[in-house]
Amino acid sequence: MDRLSTLLAQFGMHASTFHSGIFYGSSEFAAPQRGGTLHLLGSGRLGLQAASRDMQLTEPSLIFMPRPMPHALQAHQADKVQLVSAYLGFEGGLDNPLTTALPDCLVMPLRELPTLQSGLAWLFEEGAEQNCGRNAVLNRLVELVMIQLLRHVMNNRVVSSGMMAGLADWRLARAVTLMHDQPEKNWSVAELASAASMSRASFAAQFHKVVGKTPADYLLSWRVSLTQKRLREGKPIALIADEVGYDSPSALARAFRRKTGASPREWLQQQ
Repeated sequence: MDRLSTLLAQFGMHASTFHSGIFYGSSEFAAPQRGGTLHLLGSGRLGLQAASRDMQLTEPSLIFMPRPMPHALQAHQADKVQLVSAYLGFEGGLDNPLTTALPDCLVMPLRELPTLQSGLAWLFEEGAEQNCGRNAVLNRLVELVMIQLLRHVMNNRVVSSGMMAGLADWRLARAVTLMHDQPEKNWSVAELASAASMSRASFAAQFHKVVGKTPADYLLSWRVSLTQKRLREGKPIALIADEVGYDSPSALARAFRRKTGASPREWLQQQ
């Protein structure tokens, strides 16, 4: 069971590295309107101000903000801070399931992320050099680190509720992955419970407790997220309806309005 590939295929990420190497001084950051920010501290002492956080990071650390969040970094030249920073754009915009399933700001020491070590070592080494194609390599390495981070979040249950928590629960993950892989199917609770090797009542209760939604509402949310992505791509609503399991464009439009408060046309104009 691959819990991430469909998510990444539908709502992939694209990195744009804007700093690599020594950092000092004070800088304020505001991510692009539809993106997030990743900072990777390789060495040194770094001050971070973000929302209500005011921290001093004294060991190699990861700072990830999946959505736009104004923040500031400070360091003295004597601190010899090695930093790699990148903006991250996500297909499907800010309301895609990946970004909405993660905390506003994730700060973790790199020692707690052992599976990222080989990728991080390569990334910091590349960031310190001036090789040909450096930015392209850094961007791909940042994306690799992000995939490894998502694996870590799932495998270590970093998030306690929502989609990532559901994917971290091996029984519920089977049902969530089925809905991700086959959104066109009208999944019943009984079918999903069977896939999770649970009774119908136990499955429904556990799903709601962990994911925070009923299975039916989760399937609707996933279908609407896919619809939003395809609308941005310029696909006609008639084709989208068939892909996400509705008999007609009007049926999809009613479900879409029920979830978002707007018709697909109105929603797209707002974007």
